[in-house]
Amino acid sequence: MIRYQMGPLTLWTLVLSVIGLCLLYKLLPVLCVLVMALFIVSALDSPIEKIENRGFNRTMAITLVFIAGLLVFVVICILMIPPVTAELSILNTEIPIMRSHLADHLSNIPFTATLSNSVRSGKVVVNQSDFQTMAETYSRRAIKILIYAVSGVLLASFIMIERNRLRGGLFAMVPRAHHVLLSRILLKLETIVGAYIRGQLLLSSLFTVFTFALLTLVGAENAIVFALFAGMTDVLPYIGVFLSVGPAVFAVLPHGETATFIVLIAMLTYEEFESRFLVPNVYGKQLRLPATIILFALLVGATLMGAFAALLSLPIAAAIMMLIEELRVDLPGETVPAEKKIIREENDRAEKEYERRTEGISAQQSAAIAVKIAEGRLKNENAAKS
Repeated sequence: MIRYQMGPLTLWTLVLSVIGLCLLYKLLPVLCVLVMALFIVSALDSPIEKIENRGFNRTMAITLVFIAGLLVFVVICILMIPPVTAELSILNTEIPIMRSHLADHLSNIPFTATLSNSVRSGKVVVNQSDFQTMAETYSRRAIKILIYAVSGVLLASFIMIERNRLRGGLFAMVPRAHHVLLSRILLKLETIVGAYIRGQLLLSSLFTVFTFALLTLVGAENAIVFALFAGMTDVLPYIGVFLSVGPAVFAVLPHGETATFIVLIAMLTYEEFESRFLVPNVYGKQLRLPATIILFALLVGATLMGAFAALLSLPIAAAIMMLIEELRVDLPGETVPAEKKIIREENDRAEKEYERRTEGISAQQSAAIAVKIAEGRLKNENAAKS
């Protein structure tokens, strides 16, 4: 009989691991706020640096970028809220007519003729107490999401303002032998997240313009509302197509079956064109993931934290793959290619050169040197690959 005896060190490791996982689960919303803040920092770092190059100090550049973002948000709200309110009012008055038309169509089909009377005479009864409970629940959720969003924006602004000090503190906690590696990881994370967010903004803008032009051509009312909604839902690959096409088709239903069919085919064609051509060219090599990994990442993100986590799942998946490569985690069934061995040897030499150059200086000063060395190495690697 084989007995397994757990030593004190293993027992304490297991206990601390369980406590850590419980704390991580409890702090998951806070971690999401931190991740959102880091995403904002990565997305806005490039435009802030461009403004700094024009002679502005960093605080002024950050302020200008955030003011521009706030103005865009206000303009979107002004464009969407009044038309949405009007559309809901029109929809409320047209529901009986639409139900009657649906009943007429069902009565002409043998398999659904028995449902036509039920649809024609059906009534939706909503209990007032249930409605109030539902309104309170969704209001609390909306307030919580708004608080998290504002917290993420504020945290991002503080991170950008105190960038050098925070980076120095981070490098002070890591042995100097790994500073260049840490710089490479941070630079690649910034590239991945920045490329994803800027690319998705471009794709959403193009889809918004296309939807607005299409709905305007067929004469749909409040085309700007449905176009903006389509652009916002386009951030979710695979899922966004169902969320965007449905409302757009619904908007042109009063204009006849021909217009509805044209809008449906045109939007599905554009979605195919976007996934096959635009996405690879916009994201480039920074976020090219296999379709299976994309779908798996979306499912995991949506299961854990809903649509918000699904939105972040793709760059997180790309970051994990990058970390596996940078931390030299070799999979059991693969051999290290010769070019990768050369890169690793050059990175080791860069680490030794960095330790020599930063001997006796502070972590904040050495961090700037590590970033420059990592930037030079990444440029050389990208040039060699191209």
